[in-house]
Amino acid sequence: MTDISIPAARPANPRFSSGPCAKHPGFDLFELSDAPLGRSHRASAGKAKLKAAIDRTHALLGLPDDYRVGIVPASDTGAYEMAMWTMLGARPVTMLAWESFGSGWVTDAVKQLKLDAEIRTADYGALPDLHVDPSHDICFTWNGTTSGVRVPNADWIADDREGLTLCDATSACFAMDLPWDKLDVTSFSWQKVLGGEGAHGVLILSPRAVARLESYTPAWPLPKIFRLTKGGKLIEGIFEGATINTPSMLCVEDYLKALDWAEGLGLAGLIDRADRSARHVWDFCETRDWIDNLADDPATRSTTSVCLKFTDAPAGLAKRVAKRLEAEDVAFDVASYRDAPEGLRIWCGSTVEPDDVAALMPWIEWAYHAERAATQAA
Repeated sequence: MTDISIPAARPANPRFSSGPCAKHPGFDLFELSDAPLGRSHRASAGKAKLKAAIDRTHALLGLPDDYRVGIVPASDTGAYEMAMWTMLGARPVTMLAWESFGSGWVTDAVKQLKLDAEIRTADYGALPDLHVDPSHDICFTWNGTTSGVRVPNADWIADDREGLTLCDATSACFAMDLPWDKLDVTSFSWQKVLGGEGAHGVLILSPRAVARLESYTPAWPLPKIFRLTKGGKLIEGIFEGATINTPSMLCVEDYLKALDWAEGLGLAGLIDRADRSARHVWDFCETRDWIDNLADDPATRSTTSVCLKFTDAPAGLAKRVAKRLEAEDVAFDVASYRDAPEGLRIWCGSTVEPDDVAALMPWIEWAYHAERAATQAA
């Protein structure tokens, strides 16, 4: 065994979960005391909070003026399924999937909506062919949260496309530079990059997406929770703070406090924090032969959900490494997603301190060699 001593330094915050993610630095539960609890979300106080969350999201992300932002139920899953069920079926669709959640959208399209979709998939670590017919709608994840593989850019999306692009960007928004002119429908949950509490989704619509909603009626019935139009017109209230169902005003207040912190850095600052954290992991892997990034191509490596594989390890070792790290209180929830290849997944989103990621890496080395030694001795 390589002689690896227990590292002296520890991450100040051992929370590297890929969702719900670490709270923003300086978070204090008592800061949420201004939440209008016990009040109707339709009262002026509640609506003002929801409208502020919408307007500030729009500003921080640098959205075009004519893009709409709405707060919807059921986290990113609810937001993305709302888009699929209300907009798909108007023209052919190409489904792109290279990890668990993208595969879930394929299931929705084929088994639930029963669309005659073109399906393109790739194994964990790779991307499928991105050359898509511009007359098709396109469904894809910007960043595969469970594979650590992201699209390198949006050059493959045609400027003169006829179809819509439906992008699940839940682990990309606020940590990656998104080209909004190429994205017609975008979904995310604030529980990811900004570390908000779960259960709420955000839906961003371009004018092209609004035009689809107002000109197309799906062949299937829509549950109330998915309806974005009434009488052939967009329900504008959803994008002004009148949510479809009752939101948690405590969660909204938490998101507003996360926005306070995020606005102090600006979008470029948020992206830089994630980039620096990911670079700590990449540099570590580049100098070791026993661990590597799951992404085959460095250009497709995620800077938020950084997924790693052990290059020569017995089955079960990665899970034991993750358990050992948790037992030492240096890293919580870093085992790979249940459907992904065995390995580690380190969340490097903007609320994580880059110094904590740097401090974690020697612990991974220590835990790996300790578990290899224990396996050999058994």
